Amino acid sequence: MQWWDGYRAVYGAELRAAAREFGDHGWPATVTPGGLLLVTGTTLDVLEMPAEVGRYVCARLRAAGLVVPVAATPMATWWFPVIAGSAPSASGRADVDVHTGGEVVLAPPSERPDGWVHWRVSPALCGWELPPATVILTAAADAPRVGLDVAPGAQRPAAGVAVVMRS
Repeated sequence: MQWWDGYRAVYGAELRAAAREFGDHGWPATVTPGGLLLVTGTTLDVLEMPAEVGRYVCARLRAAGLVVPVAATPMATWWFPVIAGSAPSASGRADVDVHTGGEVVLAPPSERPDGWVHWRVSPALCGWELPPATVILTAAADAPRVGLDVAPGAQRPAAGVAVVMRS
């Protein structure tokens, strides 16, 4: 067996386990050859936005003491699952997409050719509770007016890790 075949078997098991966990919490999901898909419209909807706006939203929510699930994609977008039916059909912002009504969204831990879809904030950290869409849209509303320079404390990937060797 090639190392890649073993990796694919483990990855498939990881996708099935994540789908089962989503299902255990009422989040409809399905595993496909392309990855794990969340199905919107019944339990949850998804608001997807550019990563810069998502970082700003996370900074605003953190300042307000709110923790909500957030996923990041290798396509430089972040998405927020919200209570189904709480999102308007249009977000009021050209850069925020509303996924609802049976649309599917690629979910963590799906792999893409250019990277992984991963949780920035795991749903387990918020007890699998979904916010209403207005919480996210309100936080995103003034992103262009304030600018996209994210406040300290916003969720960002580590730029690097310093390792110091002691002799």
